[in-house]
Order: sequence, then structure tokens, then C-alpha cells
Amino acid sequence: MTTFEKTNTVDFNEDKTALRIIDQTRLPGTFVVEDLRTPEEFWDAIYHLKVRGAPAIGVAAAISVYLCVRESQAETYEAFCAEFDKHKTYLASSRPTAVNLFWALNRMEEVVRAHEGATPAQVKQALYEAAEEILRKDIESCRRIGEYGSECIQDGDGILTHCNAGRLATVQYGTALSPIYIAKEQGKTVKVYTDETRPLLQGARLSAFELSQSGVDTTVLCDNMAASTMKSGKVQLVLVGADRIAANGDFANKIGTCGVAIMAKHFGIPFYVCAPLSTIDLGTANGDGIVIEQRNPDEVTTMWYKERMAPENVHVLNPAFDVTDNELVSGIITDYGIARAPFDKSIAELFAKKEAEEAR
Repeated sequence: MTTFEKTNTVDFNEDKTALRIIDQTRLPGTFVVEDLRTPEEFWDAIYHLKVRGAPAIGVAAAISVYLCVRESQAETYEAFCAEFDKHKTYLASSRPTAVNLFWALNRMEEVVRAHEGATPAQVKQALYEAAEEILRKDIESCRRIGEYGSECIQDGDGILTHCNAGRLATVQYGTALSPIYIAKEQGKTVKVYTDETRPLLQGARLSAFELSQSGVDTTVLCDNMAASTMKSGKVQLVLVGADRIAANGDFANKIGTCGVAIMAKHFGIPFYVCAPLSTIDLGTANGDGIVIEQRNPDEVTTMWYKERMAPENVHVLNPAFDVTDNELVSGIITDYGIARAPFDKSIAELFAKKEAEEAR
């Protein structure tokens, strides 16, 4: 097993005083593990994509907001709450689209509110335990996504993916790549085609890195090669992740995903979204309600080039995500099963299943 495979993407350090991450901005050339200790370091890591991928962001947020108040000198519950709220608001400003960021921060806030009247020390302990639970459940849910998703994979399949929704987007396993890893464990042979995913190249830098590290046959495609590769018959399945899924099954994922879904529909290739139930936002009715993060134009014009690759006087669009309509989705593979159209009904059934399991 490689050093990469032994390292959680996000975690506590050994003495639980820091957020330990794999710095994804340094991959694939340099494998760096960093320990972060300040609110500014946590915010910067999320905003600048040192930590990225909805589940990993959620785990990082839970650990970070705990560490922000770990050394709090507040003497009363009320003073501690005010300090917690300040840090929660600050961390929430780092990435507006990833629902897991807000889900994790809200979950930690629920812990604080549930301990009204407790001492700050007691609340700190409860927050630590909640962060550990969120981390543990991420590992479990991703394993379950892989087990459900592997049922959709046949031996010898060619699988196309867009962006990175693998180990590097979670603590372990991943979402969209988890079915591939589980299928490999089951003895199935697959070939993966990973779009390079411009402008930040998460497919070429990250998915290709982790898949090759795990011994999976991997080919990197320029983004505009996906259609011809599908047309050639090399692709039997598309697996992608999601940063936010609306109640009706519309979803936001890395820019370019909508185009991949349209092409898959045209060529009759099953197109699956892989995400834990925590990525489904029941408060957002459809894709129109998903806020799309607009990023720095320099990521398009200069970041990867020795010289600027576009004229100074042109406008640049650089949305981080696009929204794919549910009618293009064959199914949503979650940690509680696979939702299929009509999604409003099947998603509700999965949440009911989750509640029933947790009540046992």
C-alpha cells in the first residue's frame, strides 16, 4: 500500500491539536501533508482548494470549527456561543456552493445549542466527539456508496468521470470513484477515462493521480475529447460526484458536467451521480436555487501558463460549477441506496430509510 493510500485526505493530527490535510494544490508532482492550526489557515485551505470535494470540505469544516474554539478562554456558555458563531460565520464564507460545508457547520452548531447551560469545557468535548463522528461516518458512507455503485459496473467496463470525486474529495474511498475501488476489490477489471477538467485540472492532477496510485488503468482526456471517446464505444458508464443536489435531483458539479451528461444521454450511456445523502439539500427545490461560485479569472488566463493566454482586454467567465437537470440522470448513488426517477419520491424514500436505520 502506498503512502498516499495510508493517509486520510483530512483528519486530526496525532494529538488532536491540528487539522491534517493532503495539500491537493501540490499534486501530482509533490505529496505534502500539512497540519493547520489557525482559523485563517482553515479558511485558506478550503478557499484555495487545498481541501476540496464536498465530503472532505464538510469533515474539514467540522474539525476546523472545533479547533477554532478548542483554546477558548470563555468563562460562560453565552460567551462561548458568541465565539463559536463568529468562527462558524467566517468558515462558511470560504465556499458558497458546497452544501456539506454548511451541513457540517450547522451540525456542530446543533451540538452547541443542545448543551445550553453546560460549561465551555463540556461543550468543547461534545464538539470534539461530533467532529470525530462526522469523520468516521464519512468513511462509512463512502464505502456504502461504493458497494451500491459497484452493482452498476460490469467486468471490462470503460468508465468516464469528470473532476475528482475520489479519495481526495473525501476522507477515504471517495464518492464517484468509490464504486471503481470496490469493483476492483471484487475482482472486476475496468478502464477509467478521466476528463482533465479545466481550468483547475482536477481530473488530470487528482483523479489520475489517485487512480494510478491504486493500480487502476487510467487514461486522461482533454475535456473536448469526451464526445468522441463515447462515440467510439469505449465508455459504458459515467460516474460523477456532486457539490449540491436539489430535492428534485438537479445537481451542481464541476463546470463541464452538464455537457458530459448531455453527451451521455445522446449516446445512450448510463449517467450516475454519486454522493452521500448529506449532499442532498431538501431545502432547495431545484437547480435554479443553487448558488454558483464565481472564481478568479486568473485561473483561466494565467495560472497554468508561463505567459498570459488571453488578451488583457477580454472578459472571462469562470464559474466553478454548472447545474445538470435531473432528466439527464440515470440515478443518484447514495450511502442508503440508488435513487431513480421520479427523484422527489425516491430521494424521500432514501431519507426515510436513513431515519429508520438510525432509530434502531
